[in-house]
Amino acid sequence: MANGPPLSTVTRSLSLLDVLHANQFEGKSFNPEILEETEENFYRGAPPEWLNFHISEQAELDGTGSPFIKRDGYDKLEKQIHKLRKHPGISTVKLFHQPGCGGTTLAMKVLWDFRKTLRSAVLTGSTSDITKVAEEVVHLFTAGSQGDQKTVLLLVNGVHVLEDLQVSIIRAIANQKIVTRMPVVVLLSCIREDADLKSDDVFLQEVLSDSEKNHFNDKKAELNRKYGDKCNRFHGFNIMQSNFSEAYIQEACSVFKTIKETGVQEKTQLAAFLSLLNAYVPDSYLLEAQCLDVFKHANCSHRDISLEDMLDDFSHLIITIQLDGSEKRVRMAHPLIAQCCTELMADAGVTRSDTAKHLLTCLCRDKVPRSLVAFVKYMLTKRRPKQKEFSASDSFSRLILHIQTKEDDSQCVSLLGMATNMFDRNPFFPQALARFHCIVLRDYDQAEMWAKEAKQRDPKKSVVADTLGQVHKNHLKNLRKPAQSGGILALALKAIQAFEDEERLAKDEVGTNVKIKGYFHDSRFFNTRGMFGFLQVCNLVYDLLVRQNPTWRGVLTKKVSLCSALPSLGDRSLLRFNDLIYRLRDAVEKKCAFLDGFLTYSKPNIKEDDPEYISRETSACYRKYVGDSTSSHLKEKGADLIQKLKLKQAGTTTGVLSCLDRECTESDLKEITTLWEEICLHKDPVTAMVNNIFAHIMLRNTGATESGCNHLTAFKQEMYPILTDKPEPHMLALLLHWPTDNEDTCILDLSAMIKRTQDLYKQVYANHFRSRYLRPLFFLGKGQELNRIVHRKVLEESVRQGDWETMHDWSDEKIFQDPSVKERLLKVQGEIREYRLFATVDGKEIEVDANLRNSLWRKRKVSFYLGFTIKGPVAFAIQTETADKKETLSEMDTSKQCGLLKFGACGDEMDARELTKLKPEVNRVDEVQTFRRLPK
Repeated sequence: MANGPPLSTVTRSLSLLDVLHANQFEGKSFNPEILEETEENFYRGAPPEWLNFHISEQAELDGTGSPFIKRDGYDKLEKQIHKLRKHPGISTVKLFHQPGCGGTTLAMKVLWDFRKTLRSAVLTGSTSDITKVAEEVVHLFTAGSQGDQKTVLLLVNGVHVLEDLQVSIIRAIANQKIVTRMPVVVLLSCIREDADLKSDDVFLQEVLSDSEKNHFNDKKAELNRKYGDKCNRFHGFNIMQSNFSEAYIQEACSVFKTIKETGVQEKTQLAAFLSLLNAYVPDSYLLEAQCLDVFKHANCSHRDISLEDMLDDFSHLIITIQLDGSEKRVRMAHPLIAQCCTELMADAGVTRSDTAKHLLTCLCRDKVPRSLVAFVKYMLTKRRPKQKEFSASDSFSRLILHIQTKEDDSQCVSLLGMATNMFDRNPFFPQALARFHCIVLRDYDQAEMWAKEAKQRDPKKSVVADTLGQVHKNHLKNLRKPAQSGGILALALKAIQAFEDEERLAKDEVGTNVKIKGYFHDSRFFNTRGMFGFLQVCNLVYDLLVRQNPTWRGVLTKKVSLCSALPSLGDRSLLRFNDLIYRLRDAVEKKCAFLDGFLTYSKPNIKEDDPEYISRETSACYRKYVGDSTSSHLKEKGADLIQKLKLKQAGTTTGVLSCLDRECTESDLKEITTLWEEICLHKDPVTAMVNNIFAHIMLRNTGATESGCNHLTAFKQEMYPILTDKPEPHMLALLLHWPTDNEDTCILDLSAMIKRTQDLYKQVYANHFRSRYLRPLFFLGKGQELNRIVHRKVLEESVRQGDWETMHDWSDEKIFQDPSVKERLLKVQGEIREYRLFATVDGKEIEVDANLRNSLWRKRKVSFYLGFTIKGPVAFAIQTETADKKETLSEMDTSKQCGLLKFGACGDEMDARELTKLKPEVNRVDEVQTFRRLPK
């Protein structure tokens, strides 16, 4: 293979990565003043530069300094990275840290120490074009030549791009036909937040261990000898050395305690701005020019004075940073100092809302730098991620919540209103203002006005349109009692129209290009909030109206018409809502059917389930409008049977397939199978036959005594050629025709069946499930006929007494280590080559997807368990088949150590067979969890 360009040339072409060379700074001399300034800035609180590690390393070699301090998580990170270097693919190591406790420094120290054995780099550029990031990572891995491979150790801040990046890297590797036995990249994810940690994760907190205290004390003595009184300004270091002492922080910020006597001068105002930003927005800053603007109305003699001199006695709390010749950035020395200064300002009468308003009027009047706009938006509108159940503390940004609790509601409204007027094109400020009026003040007229303003500013974004629906829904929920039927329906109509408009926008977003930070992207997820909001409104309407008059039950379920019920209802003016009432039941049935499939076939990502209240409220709405109906308005044969099935929520294929998730009893399933058996005599033989067989499978999985399935033979022998244009019958055909060692040869083309199933999945579901993980519905077991088909729920129940999370997190595949699961399932043999997995079936090779991408890096013979999603067969728990015990490798264990990369189980993943052409159309991964921000 021809040699490519040298590494130095390759790295110069990488615009998104800051590459750390193995010989960084070697043989280079520096001005001593630059070295001293760099070290001082770091100890004062500036983020580390690579030069800081070089300075420390040289001092240690010269015997003039002690080693660079490594917090306790260092050894664990180092061991993990060494371990992951033995596994091919893409791996992830996670470092969680609280702000200001050295997380970024520790991560960079790890990169520095691995720079000679790995290709260390930091992702510094925009992640808007994740494909380009992946291409640069692969380019660095090969250093321009596929014959010169070395694993990349890439520092990535946050987790939001991890899975996208992993998928794009695999796509680039396949596209370039790169063969490798080493890991392409180890992603060191540095995450500034608390989290539910796994045993492999590292978490730095605002507390030092005894050994860390000793290291910091020794370093302090060394710095005192070297820098003397300057050490008093080393707040970044001193806060950690004092074990994050509140007393030290208070003393460092004591200058703010004189504000009551001196008043708020320009220097105080600037310090207040920086404090507020740094207290509420991670990594925020002001440009030096913006800081100087604060002083421009002061005495003209200030023009020739440095910013540090202008700040005077506040200057020791503030640091200035300059990156790669860009404009200087100014920020507080430490987040804890910023928080303390903000609190001291408030104690002196300069409230958070005052400071925020002054920041807007002083720095956001003329052309505002993009960075400051982003910081203000984060500060005023960024909510913390929602918990599984809705909480009021999830509703607003941390600053707004603090102003609400420490000041009053009016200040929140005033501040958000000012931002709304100042940034007159941004939809998120009026959206936050609408939500505050709605949730806190319950002033629904004002909330409606601002929600409409937000929608007008961005009329095509469904998540912005959602606010208007939520305002009307909450108004309906909190109507003063007793409310009149006409008032209930009038408000419901407005809410339903808003949610239907949101649903329309969501459908328009699917497959369209959205411009983000200058790049065009496909819509990242399908927004189902409008559909769910519609059902929530229908739930409220039913409860409110039926509570007033039981006659409404018959009207809403279409047992009786509104006209015939008017004498009982006593209000002829209700006729104006006839169109709304007439279509509610059918709309509820349609939307419930969609969400039933959405929740049955998929979930937000490989680790998490959707919040329980979504299925709970969806089912409740279905029972009220559909399950409580009669079939008197249905004329077709078998309609009464269908209605009986609807009472069981099993009137559709997805309804049948979700029976075990709804914990249907054995008697329920017996009745469902009987009803579908009867329906086969009246209508649509394919759908009825498929549902009857699925019902039998569900019944067998409850442990019920075997009962004959009359249509099984007919389906297997006769029905496949005329199957419908939905993927469910094709999935069933695959389940029934997949041969085992004890069965006859399959007469059908399994590869063609898989392709047809995948094609139909794309046509019917892919646009909606694109960002979600596809649940395995069934697994191939050891029995015969229907008895060999094992439902996912049975496996989860079998390990219920163990780790609860095991049943919901399919990313580590621990469930397949359980003896009862192993006993139930059938092992399938196969082979991996060229990033593809082939099952060996009846002497033929059938390509199937893999649940975990990191299973596909190494060519080898394997065995696995075969699961089936709505898209087709997927391999789980892949293990190497070899006589050499040293080579035996469980991909379940590997996935725990490596990045959890989904392959076949991802909602919008392209066909695995497409990798044969080595085209880049491999799937994405979970991106936005559709229900994560749903209101309750």
